[in-house]
Amino acid sequence: MHTHRFSLMALCLLASVATASAQALTIAVTNRSDFARKDAPVVVNLHQYLPAGINVTSAIITDADGHEYPSQLDDMDGDLVPDELAFTANLPAKGKTNFVVTLSTTEPQRHYPPRTDAFLKLWDRKYRYPRINHIEFTGGNDPLATYDAIYGHGAMWESEYGGFRIYMDHRQSIDIYGKPDATLVLDKTNFYSTREDIEKGLGCDILFAGQSVGVGSFRGYEDGRTTYIDSVQARGQRIIASGPVRSIVEVWDRNWFYRGHNIQMRQRYTMFAGHRDVHVDCWLVGIDDSDVFATGVQKLEQDNQGFISPNGLAGSWGRNVPDKANPDLVEGVGLGIRVPRPFLREVKEDSLNYLCLLRPRQGYIAYDFVICSAQEKRGGFESAKHWFDWLQLQWNEEKRSWLDVNVSYLASTQDANLHYTPGNLIIFYEEGAQGNVTTAAQRYGCTILHTFRNMNGCVVRVPASKSLEETMAYFKRISGVLQVNRDHMIQEQ
Repeated sequence: MHTHRFSLMALCLLASVATASAQALTIAVTNRSDFARKDAPVVVNLHQYLPAGINVTSAIITDADGHEYPSQLDDMDGDLVPDELAFTANLPAKGKTNFVVTLSTTEPQRHYPPRTDAFLKLWDRKYRYPRINHIEFTGGNDPLATYDAIYGHGAMWESEYGGFRIYMDHRQSIDIYGKPDATLVLDKTNFYSTREDIEKGLGCDILFAGQSVGVGSFRGYEDGRTTYIDSVQARGQRIIASGPVRSIVEVWDRNWFYRGHNIQMRQRYTMFAGHRDVHVDCWLVGIDDSDVFATGVQKLEQDNQGFISPNGLAGSWGRNVPDKANPDLVEGVGLGIRVPRPFLREVKEDSLNYLCLLRPRQGYIAYDFVICSAQEKRGGFESAKHWFDWLQLQWNEEKRSWLDVNVSYLASTQDANLHYTPGNLIIFYEEGAQGNVTTAAQRYGCTILHTFRNMNGCVVRVPASKSLEETMAYFKRISGVLQVNRDHMIQEQ
Protein backbone atom coordinates (compact mmCIF):
# COMPACT_ATOMS: atom_id res chain seq x y z
CA MET A 1 0.00 0.00 0.00
CA HIS A 2 1.39 3.42 -0.93
CA THR A 3 1.48 6.26 1.56
CA HIS A 4 -0.84 9.05 0.42
CA ARG A 5 0.70 12.49 0.26
CA PHE A 6 -1.13 15.68 1.04
CA SER A 7 -0.80 19.41 0.45
CA LEU A 8 0.73 20.18 3.83
CA MET A 9 3.25 18.83 6.33
CA ALA A 10 1.49 17.09 9.23
CA LEU A 11 3.60 16.09 12.23
CA CYS A 12 1.56 13.87 14.48
CA LEU A 13 2.91 14.10 18.01
CA LEU A 14 1.62 11.91 20.83
CA ALA A 15 1.28 14.38 23.69
CA SER A 16 -0.59 12.61 26.42
CA VAL A 17 -2.01 9.53 28.03
CA ALA A 18 -2.93 6.21 26.42
CA THR A 19 -5.61 4.43 28.45
CA ALA A 20 -8.13 1.67 27.92
CA SER A 21 -10.83 4.13 26.84
CA ALA A 22 -9.19 7.24 25.36
CA GLN A 23 -6.03 8.72 23.95
CA ALA A 24 -5.04 12.31 23.26
CA LEU A 25 -2.86 13.27 20.31
CA THR A 26 -1.38 16.60 19.35
CA ILE A 27 -1.14 17.20 15.61
CA ALA A 28 1.19 19.98 14.49
CA VAL A 29 0.33 20.96 10.91
CA THR A 30 2.86 23.03 8.97
CA ASN A 31 1.87 24.80 5.77
CA ARG A 32 5.19 25.37 4.00
CA SER A 33 3.70 27.03 0.92
CA ASP A 34 3.68 30.78 0.25
CA PHE A 35 -0.11 31.04 0.34
CA ALA A 36 -2.80 30.28 2.89
CA ARG A 37 -4.74 27.05 2.53
CA LYS A 38 -8.52 26.90 2.89
CA ASP A 39 -10.00 23.55 3.93
CA ALA A 40 -6.58 21.91 3.75
CA PRO A 41 -6.95 18.12 4.12
CA VAL A 42 -5.27 16.40 7.06
CA VAL A 43 -5.33 12.59 7.23
CA VAL A 44 -3.84 10.48 10.03
CA ASN A 45 -3.23 6.74 9.71
CA LEU A 46 -4.42 5.56 13.12
CA HIS A 47 -2.48 2.30 12.96
CA GLN A 48 0.78 4.26 13.07
CA TYR A 49 -0.03 5.79 16.45
CA LEU A 50 -2.28 3.34 18.29
CA PRO A 51 -1.61 -0.13 19.68
CA ALA A 52 -2.85 -3.08 17.65
CA GLY A 53 -6.44 -4.08 18.39
CA ILE A 54 -7.65 -0.59 19.34
CA ASN A 55 -11.03 0.21 17.77
CA VAL A 56 -11.53 3.97 17.86
CA THR A 57 -15.18 4.98 17.95
CA SER A 58 -14.93 8.77 18.15
CA ALA A 59 -12.55 11.68 17.64
CA ILE A 60 -12.79 15.27 18.84
CA ILE A 61 -10.38 17.78 17.31
CA THR A 62 -9.77 21.28 18.76
CA ASP A 63 -7.21 24.01 18.24
CA ALA A 64 -5.46 26.15 20.84
CA ASP A 65 -8.50 28.40 21.19
CA GLY A 66 -10.83 25.47 21.83
CA HIS A 67 -12.48 25.70 18.40
CA GLU A 68 -13.77 22.26 17.35
CA TYR A 69 -13.19 20.89 13.85
CA PRO A 70 -15.48 18.38 12.14
CA SER A 71 -13.77 15.06 11.59
CA GLN A 72 -14.55 11.55 10.44
CA LEU A 73 -13.19 8.07 11.04
CA ASP A 74 -12.97 5.93 7.90
CA ASP A 75 -12.70 2.16 7.55
CA MET A 76 -10.60 1.90 4.39
CA ASP A 77 -10.27 -1.88 4.06
CA GLY A 78 -13.73 -3.04 5.13
CA ASP A 79 -12.69 -4.85 8.33
CA LEU A 80 -15.15 -2.78 10.44
CA VAL A 81 -12.29 -0.97 12.26
CA PRO A 82 -11.47 2.69 11.45
CA ASP A 83 -8.09 3.08 9.73
CA GLU A 84 -7.87 6.82 9.12
CA LEU A 85 -8.87 10.06 10.82
CA ALA A 86 -9.61 12.95 8.46
CA PHE A 87 -10.36 16.63 8.95
CA THR A 88 -9.84 19.92 7.12
CA ALA A 89 -8.52 23.23 8.44
CA ASN A 90 -7.65 26.72 7.25
CA LEU A 91 -3.89 27.18 7.48
CA PRO A 92 -1.81 30.35 7.29
CA ALA A 93 1.01 30.63 4.78
CA LYS A 94 4.42 29.55 6.08
CA GLY A 95 2.89 28.73 9.45
CA LYS A 96 2.30 25.96 11.95
CA THR A 97 -1.03 25.15 13.61
CA ASN A 98 -1.45 22.74 16.52
CA PHE A 99 -4.50 20.58 17.10
CA VAL A 100 -5.46 18.36 20.02
CA VAL A 101 -7.25 15.13 19.13
CA THR A 102 -9.11 13.13 21.77
CA LEU A 103 -9.81 9.58 20.62
CA SER A 104 -12.24 7.29 22.41
CA THR A 105 -13.02 3.59 22.18
CA THR A 106 -16.38 3.91 23.94
CA GLU A 107 -18.03 7.20 22.92
CA PRO A 108 -19.99 7.46 19.64
CA GLN A 109 -18.70 9.77 16.94
CA ARG A 110 -20.21 13.25 16.99
CA HIS A 111 -22.46 14.27 14.12
CA TYR A 112 -21.33 17.23 12.04
CA PRO A 113 -23.13 18.95 9.15
CA PRO A 114 -22.44 17.03 5.92
CA ARG A 115 -20.23 18.79 3.39
CA THR A 116 -19.75 15.81 1.09
CA ASP A 117 -21.94 12.90 0.07
CA ALA A 118 -21.35 9.63 -1.78
CA PHE A 119 -23.78 6.86 -2.61
CA LEU A 120 -24.82 3.96 -4.80
CA LYS A 121 -28.52 3.39 -5.47
CA LEU A 122 -30.23 0.37 -6.96
CA TRP A 123 -32.73 0.83 -9.76
CA ASP A 124 -36.14 -0.09 -8.33
CA ARG A 125 -39.30 -0.45 -10.41
CA LYS A 126 -41.28 0.83 -7.40
CA TYR A 127 -39.20 4.03 -7.42
CA ARG A 128 -37.62 3.62 -3.98
CA TYR A 129 -33.98 3.45 -5.14
CA PRO A 130 -32.37 2.15 -1.94
CA ARG A 131 -28.83 3.17 -1.08
CA ILE A 132 -26.26 0.40 -1.00
CA ASN A 133 -22.57 0.39 -0.07
CA HIS A 134 -21.15 -2.26 -2.39
CA ILE A 135 -21.97 -4.06 -5.62
CA GLU A 136 -20.12 -6.35 -8.06
CA PHE A 137 -21.23 -7.67 -11.45
CA THR A 138 -19.75 -10.57 -13.36
CA GLY A 139 -18.03 -9.63 -16.57
CA GLY A 140 -20.36 -11.71 -18.71
CA ASN A 141 -23.21 -9.22 -18.27
CA ASP A 142 -24.23 -6.89 -21.07
CA PRO A 143 -22.60 -3.54 -20.15
CA LEU A 144 -25.92 -1.82 -20.72
CA ALA A 145 -27.53 -4.11 -18.13
CA THR A 146 -25.03 -3.19 -15.39
CA TYR A 147 -25.26 0.47 -16.42
CA ASP A 148 -29.05 0.46 -16.04
CA ALA A 149 -29.07 -1.62 -12.84
CA ILE A 150 -27.73 1.34 -10.88
CA TYR A 151 -29.98 4.35 -10.43
CA GLY A 152 -28.03 7.17 -12.01
CA HIS A 153 -25.83 4.58 -13.80
CA GLY A 154 -23.04 4.46 -11.22
CA ALA A 155 -21.64 5.62 -7.90
CA MET A 156 -22.04 9.35 -7.23
CA TRP A 157 -20.20 11.77 -4.98
CA GLU A 158 -20.11 15.52 -4.41
CA SER A 159 -18.84 18.40 -2.33
CA GLU A 160 -20.46 21.82 -2.16
CA TYR A 161 -18.74 22.84 -5.40
CA GLY A 162 -19.46 20.03 -7.82
CA GLY A 163 -20.69 16.49 -8.32
CA PHE A 164 -19.47 13.38 -10.11
CA ARG A 165 -20.52 9.90 -11.11
CA ILE A 166 -18.59 6.98 -12.59
CA TYR A 167 -20.45 4.71 -14.97
CA MET A 168 -20.99 1.07 -14.03
CA ASP A 169 -19.99 -0.35 -17.39
CA HIS A 170 -16.96 -0.97 -19.61
CA ARG A 171 -16.36 2.76 -20.08
CA GLN A 172 -16.10 3.65 -16.39
CA SER A 173 -16.32 7.27 -17.56
CA ILE A 174 -16.50 10.22 -15.20
CA ASP A 175 -19.53 12.47 -15.64
CA ILE A 176 -19.87 15.84 -13.89
CA TYR A 177 -22.58 17.92 -12.27
CA GLY A 178 -22.75 21.70 -11.84
CA LYS A 179 -24.80 23.78 -9.45
CA PRO A 180 -25.26 27.50 -8.80
CA ASP A 181 -25.04 27.36 -4.99
CA ALA A 182 -22.53 25.71 -2.66
CA THR A 183 -24.77 22.94 -1.36
CA LEU A 184 -25.41 19.19 -1.64
CA VAL A 185 -28.10 18.18 -4.12
CA LEU A 186 -27.32 14.85 -5.76
CA ASP A 187 -29.43 12.79 -3.38
CA LYS A 188 -32.40 14.79 -4.68
CA THR A 189 -31.69 14.88 -8.41
CA ASN A 190 -29.43 11.83 -8.98
CA PHE A 191 -28.16 13.47 -12.20
CA TYR A 192 -31.79 13.39 -13.50
CA SER A 193 -32.54 17.11 -13.17
CA THR A 194 -35.84 18.34 -14.55
CA ARG A 195 -36.34 21.85 -15.85
CA GLU A 196 -38.12 22.56 -12.58
CA ASP A 197 -35.05 21.37 -10.66
CA ILE A 198 -32.83 23.65 -12.71
CA GLU A 199 -35.15 26.62 -12.11
CA LYS A 200 -35.00 25.88 -8.36
CA GLY A 201 -31.21 26.12 -8.44
CA LEU A 202 -30.51 22.39 -8.00
CA GLY A 203 -28.16 22.26 -10.97
CA CYS A 204 -27.76 19.53 -13.59
CA ASP A 205 -25.46 17.30 -15.61
CA ILE A 206 -23.10 19.67 -17.43
CA LEU A 207 -21.00 17.46 -19.70
CA PHE A 208 -21.49 15.27 -22.76
CA ALA A 209 -18.40 13.09 -22.96
CA GLY A 210 -19.29 10.85 -25.91
CA GLN A 211 -16.20 8.86 -26.94
CA SER A 212 -13.80 11.21 -25.13
CA VAL A 213 -12.12 10.81 -21.73
CA GLY A 214 -14.43 13.48 -20.26
CA VAL A 215 -12.41 14.60 -17.26
CA GLY A 216 -10.11 12.18 -15.47
CA SER A 217 -11.58 8.95 -16.88
CA PHE A 218 -9.07 6.09 -16.83
CA ARG A 219 -8.38 4.36 -20.14
CA GLY A 220 -6.13 1.80 -21.75
CA TYR A 221 -4.00 3.04 -24.65
CA GLU A 222 -3.20 0.87 -27.67
CA ASP A 223 -2.21 1.62 -31.25
CA GLY A 224 -2.39 5.37 -30.73
CA ARG A 225 -5.90 5.49 -29.27
CA THR A 226 -7.68 5.17 -25.95
CA THR A 227 -9.51 1.94 -25.12
CA TYR A 228 -12.22 0.97 -22.66
CA ILE A 229 -11.97 -1.63 -19.90
CA ASP A 230 -13.88 -4.14 -21.99
CA SER A 231 -12.98 -7.68 -21.01
CA VAL A 232 -13.15 -8.37 -17.27
CA GLN A 233 -14.10 -11.30 -15.05
CA ALA A 234 -15.96 -8.92 -12.72
CA ARG A 235 -16.30 -5.21 -12.02
CA GLY A 236 -17.58 -3.48 -8.91
CA GLN A 237 -18.04 -0.26 -6.98
CA ARG A 238 -18.29 0.57 -3.29
CA ILE A 239 -18.65 3.58 -1.02
CA ILE A 240 -15.74 3.72 1.41
CA ALA A 241 -16.63 7.04 3.03
CA SER A 242 -19.31 9.71 2.95
CA GLY A 243 -19.35 12.43 5.57
CA PRO A 244 -18.63 15.93 6.78
CA VAL A 245 -14.98 15.85 5.68
CA ARG A 246 -14.58 13.65 2.61
CA SER A 247 -16.16 11.09 0.33
CA ILE A 248 -14.30 8.11 -1.15
CA VAL A 249 -15.57 5.86 -3.95
CA GLU A 250 -13.75 2.68 -4.92
CA VAL A 251 -13.93 0.93 -8.30
CA TRP A 252 -12.31 -2.38 -9.20
CA ASP A 253 -11.89 -4.72 -12.16
CA ARG A 254 -10.98 -8.38 -11.73
CA ASN A 255 -8.90 -9.99 -14.47
CA TRP A 256 -9.05 -7.13 -16.93
CA PHE A 257 -7.67 -8.75 -20.09
CA TYR A 258 -5.39 -6.06 -21.51
CA ARG A 259 -2.75 -6.50 -24.19
CA GLY A 260 -2.65 -10.27 -23.82
CA HIS A 261 -2.54 -10.57 -20.01
CA ASN A 262 -4.78 -10.16 -16.96
CA ILE A 263 -4.60 -7.11 -14.70
CA GLN A 264 -6.23 -6.63 -11.29
CA MET A 265 -7.13 -2.94 -10.97
CA ARG A 266 -8.46 -0.95 -8.02
CA GLN A 267 -9.15 2.80 -8.10
CA ARG A 268 -10.15 5.25 -5.40
CA TYR A 269 -11.72 8.66 -5.99
CA THR A 270 -11.44 11.04 -3.01
CA MET A 271 -13.13 14.43 -2.66
CA PHE A 272 -12.78 16.72 0.36
CA ALA A 273 -15.21 19.27 1.73
CA GLY A 274 -14.63 22.74 0.35
CA HIS A 275 -12.89 21.38 -2.77
CA ARG A 276 -13.83 21.17 -6.41
CA ASP A 277 -11.11 18.65 -7.31
CA VAL A 278 -10.86 14.87 -7.00
CA HIS A 279 -7.76 12.82 -6.16
CA VAL A 280 -7.35 9.44 -7.88
CA ASP A 281 -5.31 6.50 -6.58
CA CYS A 282 -4.95 3.50 -8.87
CA TRP A 283 -3.33 0.16 -8.04
CA LEU A 284 -2.59 -2.39 -10.78
CA VAL A 285 -1.32 -5.96 -10.33
CA GLY A 286 -0.06 -8.06 -13.24
CA ILE A 287 1.02 -5.21 -15.50
CA ASP A 288 3.74 -5.48 -18.12
CA ASP A 289 6.56 -2.92 -18.43
CA SER A 290 5.27 -1.95 -21.86
CA ASP A 291 1.69 -1.29 -20.70
CA VAL A 292 0.50 2.26 -21.31
CA PHE A 293 -2.63 3.86 -19.85
CA ALA A 294 -4.26 7.23 -20.39
CA THR A 295 -6.41 9.96 -18.89
CA GLY A 296 -6.96 13.63 -19.64
CA VAL A 297 -9.64 16.19 -20.37
CA GLN A 298 -11.89 16.44 -23.39
CA LYS A 299 -12.25 19.26 -25.84
CA LEU A 300 -15.64 20.95 -25.47
CA GLU A 301 -17.93 20.75 -28.48
CA GLN A 302 -18.58 24.52 -28.68
CA ASP A 303 -16.05 27.39 -28.42
CA ASN A 304 -13.35 25.11 -27.04
CA GLN A 305 -10.17 26.64 -25.70
CA GLY A 306 -7.52 24.46 -24.13
CA PHE A 307 -3.89 23.68 -23.41
CA ILE A 308 -1.67 20.79 -22.41
CA SER A 309 1.78 21.18 -20.87
CA PRO A 310 4.69 18.73 -21.04
CA ASN A 311 4.62 18.62 -17.22
CA GLY A 312 1.23 16.87 -17.19
CA LEU A 313 -1.10 19.83 -16.60
CA ALA A 314 -4.01 20.26 -19.02
CA GLY A 315 -7.18 22.33 -19.14
CA SER A 316 -10.13 23.06 -21.38
CA TRP A 317 -12.94 25.60 -21.42
CA GLY A 318 -16.04 25.92 -23.55
CA ARG A 319 -19.68 25.00 -23.92
CA ASN A 320 -21.62 21.84 -24.72
CA VAL A 321 -25.11 20.33 -24.75
CA PRO A 322 -25.18 17.50 -22.18
CA ASP A 323 -28.75 16.41 -22.92
CA LYS A 324 -29.23 16.07 -26.66
CA ALA A 325 -33.01 15.90 -26.14
CA ASN A 326 -32.87 19.49 -24.83
CA PRO A 327 -30.53 21.36 -27.20
CA ASP A 328 -31.42 24.72 -25.67
CA LEU A 329 -29.75 23.75 -22.37
CA VAL A 330 -26.18 24.76 -23.17
CA GLU A 331 -23.68 24.47 -20.31
CA GLY A 332 -20.41 26.33 -19.83
CA VAL A 333 -17.67 24.13 -18.37
CA GLY A 334 -14.04 24.29 -17.27
CA LEU A 335 -12.01 21.08 -16.95
CA GLY A 336 -8.53 20.44 -15.58
CA ILE A 337 -6.16 17.57 -14.85
CA ARG A 338 -2.71 17.18 -13.34
CA VAL A 339 -0.54 14.07 -13.52
CA PRO A 340 2.61 14.14 -11.34
CA ARG A 341 5.83 13.56 -13.27
CA PRO A 342 6.58 10.11 -11.79
CA PHE A 343 3.41 8.76 -13.42
CA LEU A 344 3.60 10.72 -16.69
CA ARG A 345 4.94 9.03 -19.80
CA GLU A 346 4.09 11.76 -22.29
CA VAL A 347 1.30 14.13 -23.34
CA LYS A 348 -0.67 13.97 -26.56
CA GLU A 349 -3.52 15.77 -28.27
CA ASP A 350 -6.08 14.15 -30.52
CA SER A 351 -9.33 15.32 -32.10
CA LEU A 352 -11.31 14.77 -28.88
CA ASN A 353 -8.89 15.12 -25.98
CA TYR A 354 -5.85 16.57 -24.29
CA LEU A 355 -4.28 13.31 -23.14
CA CYS A 356 -1.77 12.34 -20.48
CA LEU A 357 -0.24 8.89 -21.06
CA LEU A 358 0.40 7.12 -17.78
CA ARG A 359 3.13 4.82 -16.50
CA PRO A 360 2.70 2.96 -13.22
CA ARG A 361 5.38 3.10 -10.57
CA GLN A 362 5.52 -0.17 -8.63
CA GLY A 363 1.98 -0.87 -9.74
CA TYR A 364 0.63 2.53 -8.66
CA ILE A 365 -0.63 5.67 -10.42
CA ALA A 366 -1.99 8.91 -8.94
CA TYR A 367 -3.47 12.04 -10.49
CA ASP A 368 -6.01 14.79 -9.83
CA PHE A 369 -8.81 16.36 -11.85
CA VAL A 370 -10.97 19.41 -11.29
CA ILE A 371 -14.05 21.14 -12.72
CA CYS A 372 -15.95 24.42 -12.72
CA SER A 373 -19.38 25.34 -14.01
CA ALA A 374 -20.75 28.52 -15.54
CA GLN A 375 -23.74 28.06 -13.21
CA GLU A 376 -21.76 29.01 -10.12
CA LYS A 377 -22.97 32.23 -8.53
CA ARG A 378 -20.06 32.82 -6.15
CA GLY A 379 -16.41 31.88 -6.46
CA GLY A 380 -16.81 30.85 -10.08
CA PHE A 381 -14.76 31.59 -13.16
CA GLU A 382 -15.65 34.12 -15.82
CA SER A 383 -13.40 33.25 -18.74
CA ALA A 384 -10.94 30.73 -20.13
CA LYS A 385 -8.08 32.99 -19.03
CA HIS A 386 -9.43 33.15 -15.47
CA TRP A 387 -9.77 29.34 -15.38
CA PHE A 388 -6.39 28.60 -16.93
CA ASP A 389 -4.61 31.11 -14.66
CA TRP A 390 -6.15 29.41 -11.63
CA LEU A 391 -5.13 25.96 -12.89
CA GLN A 392 -1.55 26.99 -13.58
CA LEU A 393 -0.82 29.47 -10.79
CA GLN A 394 -2.85 28.21 -7.83
CA TRP A 395 -4.14 24.66 -8.27
CA ASN A 396 -0.94 23.35 -9.81
CA GLU A 397 1.12 24.91 -7.03
CA GLU A 398 -1.15 23.38 -4.39
CA LYS A 399 -0.74 19.98 -5.98
CA ARG A 400 3.04 20.36 -6.14
CA SER A 401 3.21 21.03 -2.41
CA TRP A 402 0.67 18.22 -1.93
CA LEU A 403 3.63 15.90 -2.37
CA ASP A 404 5.63 17.45 0.49
CA VAL A 405 4.27 15.71 3.58
CA ASN A 406 5.73 13.86 6.53
CA VAL A 407 3.84 12.20 9.35
CA SER A 408 5.97 11.34 12.37
CA TYR A 409 5.36 9.63 15.68
CA LEU A 410 7.59 11.50 18.09
CA ALA A 411 6.45 10.47 21.55
CA SER A 412 8.47 8.42 24.00
CA THR A 413 7.19 5.79 26.43
CA GLN A 414 7.64 8.30 29.21
CA ASP A 415 5.34 10.74 27.40
CA ALA A 416 2.68 8.06 26.94
CA ASN A 417 2.53 7.33 30.69
CA LEU A 418 1.60 10.89 31.64
CA HIS A 419 -1.90 11.64 32.92
CA TYR A 420 -3.14 15.19 32.37
CA THR A 421 -6.17 17.00 33.76
CA PRO A 422 -8.15 20.07 32.69
CA GLY A 423 -5.94 22.05 35.13
CA ASN A 424 -3.00 21.58 32.76
CA LEU A 425 -1.89 23.42 29.62
CA ILE A 426 0.23 22.18 26.74
CA ILE A 427 2.58 24.92 25.50
CA PHE A 428 4.50 24.87 22.22
CA TYR A 429 7.35 27.29 21.63
CA GLU A 430 10.08 28.16 19.17
CA GLU A 431 13.46 26.50 19.32
CA GLY A 432 15.55 28.35 21.91
CA ALA A 433 12.53 29.71 23.78
CA GLN A 434 12.44 27.06 26.51
CA GLY A 435 14.22 29.37 28.97
CA ASN A 436 11.62 32.10 28.46
CA VAL A 437 8.80 29.65 29.14
CA THR A 438 10.50 28.16 32.20
CA THR A 439 11.13 31.59 33.72
CA ALA A 440 7.59 32.72 32.94
CA ALA A 441 6.14 29.58 34.55
CA GLN A 442 8.15 30.11 37.75
CA ARG A 443 7.10 33.75 38.02
CA TYR A 444 3.44 32.86 37.52
CA GLY A 445 3.49 30.02 40.03
CA CYS A 446 3.04 27.23 37.47
CA THR A 447 4.54 23.77 37.87
CA ILE A 448 6.21 22.28 34.80
CA LEU A 449 5.01 18.69 34.79
CA HIS A 450 6.86 17.51 31.72
CA THR A 451 9.09 18.79 28.92
CA PHE A 452 8.84 16.89 25.65
CA ARG A 453 12.13 15.45 24.52
CA ASN A 454 11.38 15.32 20.78
CA MET A 455 9.50 18.56 20.30
CA ASN A 456 9.58 22.14 21.57
CA GLY A 457 6.84 21.94 24.16
CA CYS A 458 5.93 21.29 27.75
CA VAL A 459 2.99 20.62 30.08
CA VAL A 460 2.32 23.02 32.96
CA ARG A 461 -0.11 22.91 35.86
CA VAL A 462 -2.22 26.05 36.31
CA PRO A 463 -1.84 27.54 39.84
CA ALA A 464 -4.93 27.26 42.02
CA SER A 465 -5.11 31.04 42.32
CA LYS A 466 -5.39 31.55 38.56
CA SER A 467 -8.05 30.62 36.04
CA LEU A 468 -7.31 28.57 32.93
CA GLU A 469 -8.17 31.53 30.70
CA GLU A 470 -5.90 33.91 32.59
CA THR A 471 -2.99 31.49 32.42
CA MET A 472 -3.48 30.86 28.69
CA ALA A 473 -3.50 34.60 28.01
CA TYR A 474 -0.36 35.04 30.13
CA PHE A 475 1.68 32.44 28.25
CA LYS A 476 0.50 33.63 24.86
CA ARG A 477 2.28 36.93 25.59
CA ILE A 478 5.60 35.26 26.32
CA SER A 479 8.24 35.72 23.63
CA GLY A 480 8.72 32.60 21.51
CA VAL A 481 5.44 30.90 22.45
CA LEU A 482 3.64 29.50 19.39
CA GLN A 483 0.54 27.84 20.84
CA VAL A 484 -1.12 27.33 24.21
CA ASN A 485 -3.53 24.38 24.22
CA ARG A 486 -6.20 23.40 26.70
CA ASP A 487 -5.80 19.83 27.89
CA HIS A 488 -8.61 17.27 27.91
CA MET A 489 -9.85 15.00 30.68
CA ILE A 490 -9.00 11.38 29.97
CA GLN A 491 -11.03 8.92 32.01
CA GLU A 492 -8.75 6.20 33.42
CA GLN A 493 -10.16 2.75 34.06
